[in-house]
Amino acid sequence: MNNLLNIERDQELLQGLAMNDDKSLEVIYLDNFPMVAKMILQNNGSEDDAKDIFQEAMIVLYEKVQEGNFILSSRLKTFLYAVCRRLWLKKLQGNALNGPIYEELEETTPVEETLEAQEEKDLLFSKMEASMEKIGEPCKTILEDYYIHRKSMLEIADRFGYTNAENAKNQKYKCLMRLKKLFFAQNK
Repeated sequence: MNNLLNIERDQELLQGLAMNDDKSLEVIYLDNFPMVAKMILQNNGSEDDAKDIFQEAMIVLYEKVQEGNFILSSRLKTFLYAVCRRLWLKKLQGNALNGPIYEELEETTPVEETLEAQEEKDLLFSKMEASMEKIGEPCKTILEDYYIHRKSMLEIADRFGYTNAENAKNQKYKCLMRLKKLFFAQNK
């Protein structure tokens, strides 16, 4: 559910950016710059480098949304992080021609692999959220209570009126099997 909300929020921010809305620009900056600064500082960069790279990435994003046909296929955060890593890698490679090659350079090389892995996780997460929405009650709440809120089977039994924890555990198992069936039905 949060992932769907984040995607909607990202789309709203991009629409705001396309309309030159300062508030959208500010939100994008506040949400994403710290992550970019951390990545650059951990890879031999400075705060000024981070600001420059982030500014370049924002220009790339701005130009794409101004074109009008830009489709964000991942989270905005993932997109900006990938662009900033590419820009930073390019800058490091340029510096390497004039000096020593950074050891961290090799660690930053698989940007596409990281991005693809993240996009794949986002997709699976979205499918799981869709399956959770379809599973219905009380299964949805039972599974959330157990796996997200870390409630015990006894607490779940009390909440749903099961006679004991073992009955709640059986119900959780049935719900889990139902969720698996819905999830894998989407991947056929």
